[in-house]
Amino acid sequence: THKSLPIVNNMSEKKGAKIFKTKCAQCHTVAAGEGHKQGPNLHGLFGRQSGLAEGYSYSTANKTSGVVWGEDTLFEYLLNPKKYIKGTKMVFAGLKKPAERKDLIAYLKASTA
Repeated sequence: THKSLPIVNNMSEKKGAKIFKTKCAQCHTVAAGEGHKQGPNLHGLFGRQSGLAEGYSYSTANKTSGVVWGEDTLFEYLLNPKKYIKGTKMVFAGLKKPAERKDLIAYLKASTA
């Protein structure tokens, strides 16, 4: 039998997983205990303040931004990271399509908890 994936507020975790794999996984990991890459491991991301993942060398901009990660902050950040946190060292142009950002956030919410 075919089981459909739960879609939260028009968000597709499955589509988000594909986006993560193609656009994020070369620099980030999501599971507890996985190491940092060029970017930090994202486990426990939701509700955490930017720049606080243990053992990762963040830019001063990330450490002092005061941003607390949640659906709203990620939605804005992922549009244009360098504009949202001026001085971040994250080399990523951003995701322009709102649906892609929502899908990625759905995946991150499930995979980093």
